[in-house]
Amino acid sequence: MGKTSTKGIWKVISASSMGTMIEWYDFYIFGSLAVVISTKFFPSDNPTAAFLSTLATFAAGFVVRPFGALFFGRLGDIIGRKYTFMATLLLMGGSTFLIGCIPSYETIGFLAPLLVLILRLLQGLALGGEYGGAATYVAEHAPVGQKGYWTSWIQTTATVGLFISLMVILATKNILSSEAFDSWGWRVPFWVSIVMVGISYLIRKNMDESPVFAKAKKEGTTSTNPLKESFGNRYNLKFVLLALFGATMGQGVVWYTGQFYAMSFMKTVMNIESSQVDSLLGIALLLGTPFFIVFGWLSDKVGRKYIMMSGMLLAILFYRPIYKMMYNTTDVNYKTEILEKRTQNVETAKNNDAVTSVSKIYTDGTKYIEKKTDFANKKKSQSNIIISINSSDEWTLIFLVFIQVIFVTMVYGPIAAFLVEMFPTKIRYTSMSLPYHVGNGIFGGLLPAISTYFVTHAKAAGKSDFYLDGLWYPIIIASVCFVIGMIYIDNKNKINHL
Repeated sequence: MGKTSTKGIWKVISASSMGTMIEWYDFYIFGSLAVVISTKFFPSDNPTAAFLSTLATFAAGFVVRPFGALFFGRLGDIIGRKYTFMATLLLMGGSTFLIGCIPSYETIGFLAPLLVLILRLLQGLALGGEYGGAATYVAEHAPVGQKGYWTSWIQTTATVGLFISLMVILATKNILSSEAFDSWGWRVPFWVSIVMVGISYLIRKNMDESPVFAKAKKEGTTSTNPLKESFGNRYNLKFVLLALFGATMGQGVVWYTGQFYAMSFMKTVMNIESSQVDSLLGIALLLGTPFFIVFGWLSDKVGRKYIMMSGMLLAILFYRPIYKMMYNTTDVNYKTEILEKRTQNVETAKNNDAVTSVSKIYTDGTKYIEKKTDFANKKKSQSNIIISINSSDEWTLIFLVFIQVIFVTMVYGPIAAFLVEMFPTKIRYTSMSLPYHVGNGIFGGLLPAISTYFVTHAKAAGKSDFYLDGLWYPIIIASVCFVIGMIYIDNKNKINHL
């Protein structure tokens, strides 16, 4: 495919990217609505435990991604790329739609979180097969020497999917009242996905098989046992392990820190109003997304290794300063309250719980609302804080998240081409999918739950900088990956397999 026409490539990119973007949208809509979902599918008497349970359920979808990579990767190397990632698209779309149909915990009890968990596992299996198929499909159509540039378009889909999920949520919130959104409107983003999946399926249905795979199948050189050849062959297994511990493991934690943990951190640790977080995160993602293409293109010129390793090193060095600046930006201890505008209201709920609402306004325009509930039947209280920030603080946070997105684009932009080039055609789908989904699904996917737990534990222990403890997980994982990658990865882009 040395001189493939641009028109043909763009058709391939459009079909692959749209489907993959929708799958990421489906997968991340759950994480984007984690704060709301925790109140619907889990017991409401302990909000912290409910939120951690939601994050754990979210993470479960990541944990099974490697199994999806093995199952669908095997199919992709035997029957073809096209039909395999059509199947993953339908499985993902159906699971997402059904999550939006599950009755609440109050209605069906523990059956609610159980059904959510099952559907999240199906989502994870589907995504485990999707990415490898799309990346392989595009790479096998791309001209020699341009793999990084063309596959980087696939890399944008994860961020674009997250961006669209945030925009759909914001649009739904703006159309509906807050009561309606909390009651049933949060289900709408899940339902919307079925329409997008249907459109994408029709587009993919009319695509041709990858020319590289079609040629291998015609010549009878495809694998009859991709799993055995991928992981039973010591030479190939060495590259699978190198891809995992020298690249995708670090890439996974950088990706989820820069986007998902940043969102969770602002909502649950900094207590910023949810819609404001969605808006500023959306702007940062929109500004940063083109750099996936920039670094993918650059990797064709200078090699994949040093771009990916530089992204990891920058993240390791600057995460703690960045998150300290983020936290201090909205810390009301550094702001001046307008005391005459403070209001306080005490109400008694039906179950005799006392609810105290305190509203504060600061000189820079920051608004602070705290609702404290003293439970009548339990010797404990619960506080819920919501902070509305001013425009200046919003742009400060947009900039700080944007820097993290740049780290993401550096490690993620070149990685599809890097993985595709490591393995031969007949076992490529299987071999590249497993390290990618272990690195992203397990090391990356567990990050929000693990980091949130670290922060919660440090806060309970009374640490003054408790909000930084969650960063130790991505910093340590990325550091190990950086050392292994720098020592063992070859910077020369391999093209002999293509």
